Amino acid sequence: MEQQKEAGMIGMWIFLVTEVMFFGGLFLAYTIYRTNYPEGFLYGSHLLNVKLGGTNTVVLIVSSLTMAMAVYYSQKGERKKLVTFLAITLVLGLVFLGIKYVEYSTKIHDHLFPAASLYHPVTPEENPTSEHAIPSNLQRPVQVFLWIYFLMTGLHALHMIIGAGLLTTMILMARKGRFTKNYNSPIEISGLYWHFVDIVWIFLFPLLYLTGFHLTASGH
Repeated sequence: MEQQKEAGMIGMWIFLVTEVMFFGGLFLAYTIYRTNYPEGFLYGSHLLNVKLGGTNTVVLIVSSLTMAMAVYYSQKGERKKLVTFLAITLVLGLVFLGIKYVEYSTKIHDHLFPAASLYHPVTPEENPTSEHAIPSNLQRPVQVFLWIYFLMTGLHALHMIIGAGLLTTMILMARKGRFTKNYNSPIEISGLYWHFVDIVWIFLFPLLYLTGFHLTASGH
């Protein structure tokens, strides 16, 4: 049993290393495009909702704590507390996805989805009072920023959905009494995955949401 646990943990760590390489490529693309379009990224960043992004950050930090508690109680063999903290973690994950859905819906409603057929932002000349007006000379650079935003946060949301599926499976297994003090490796492995997804968001939030925050704060 101990050998199986070690093999499972090693397998998850190998998987997470590949995920680090994958997201590392996305962060590299972000760096390259931000270097090429600095004004577009600054302006595009202030189109994002910092309050919603910040709320999601808090939600994921709390979910990391509840996931850690679930792992702890799985090691103690306390089934009820294990199920409780897994359920809380799942709910927090769903809250994150719900907030992200609101953000995406708002961007699409404001014609800020970067696909050519859906990207029709207004200019300050067309609507001086619009919070989402983009100067003509920055519309292309901002579109690049929005592509990066939707790609990175979309892939992260996909990982969150997978994580929610894992948590649901763990809850069902825990309720059936499948985990004991001597067998809890699926919980620990799922915990590693969940913490990784949380850490990725900790990097995404400042890079995407806070890059142009000073523009919003100054009213420009």
